[in-house]
Amino acid sequence: MASGDGDGWALCAEGHRHWGLHGASGLLAVHFDSGGVPHVLMQHRALWSHHGGTWGLPGGALDSHEDAVSGALREALEEAALLADALRVLGVYTDDHGGWSFQTVIAEAASLLPAVPANGESIALRWLPADEVGGEQLHPGFARTWPKIRPALPPSVVVLDAANIVGARAEHGWWRDRAAAARRLRDAVDAAAEQGLRPPEGFPAPATWFPRVVMVVEGRARGLTPVRRVEVVEAPGEGDDTIAGTVREIRENRPHEKVLVVTADRELRRRVTALGAEVAGPGWLLGQLPAT
Repeated sequence: MASGDGDGWALCAEGHRHWGLHGASGLLAVHFDSGGVPHVLMQHRALWSHHGGTWGLPGGALDSHEDAVSGALREALEEAALLADALRVLGVYTDDHGGWSFQTVIAEAASLLPAVPANGESIALRWLPADEVGGEQLHPGFARTWPKIRPALPPSVVVLDAANIVGARAEHGWWRDRAAAARRLRDAVDAAAEQGLRPPEGFPAPATWFPRVVMVVEGRARGLTPVRRVEVVEAPGEGDDTIAGTVREIRENRPHEKVLVVTADRELRRRVTALGAEVAGPGWLLGQLPAT
């Protein structure tokens, strides 16, 4: 495994040549302004490069040891001087050409980060409102995927009704130690979220999805601490009221952020959909958790 061992041309099943022996990835940095308007960082490609003179994303060939996220963040640093700690990865969209793929890593920036050409692969870098992206000057690969990626730009929050999901998980004896059962659920969700979740069918998110996860606990499960991928909110009373309040707060403060509530409780589903959230049953989540 060596740096640059992915450099070279590959032929896909469609008969096209692509740069990257192990595939390629690029970074789509997006910033949402105070009005919720998304702005994306575009790269004007050097004339000597493949499809030179077009506009696309900082990106390039993956090394054999890299995944899409690490490769895209490396390329963004090399080509646009963007630091990984200034970005929050939201998801990965894969454009599969058959035997070769380009993976677009969507990452949210808290501001319009300064970006400048850091090597000879860029002529310029520019933040553009998402609705102004398009036209004949786009890199053809990006032009092909942009209409599919555009609806998946907004970040997402998954709010977990822990008590309901623990009950649906039906571990033997879970009711005797609800705090331990909630802790096991938290840890399993953390492990799954680290690898990326699959969104429910029809939910506008990339196929490999890294949403913010908020777990609401109540009763004897209170006292649970947060972990890297799972925030914890303690309900002072009824968990349903706290879940509805959490959804309301997100919708008021970050209206562009999509909210998915995981519960089978019919009345809670009615309350949160009225607030603008979408819902999924516990089975959607439980099917993605590692075996216990």
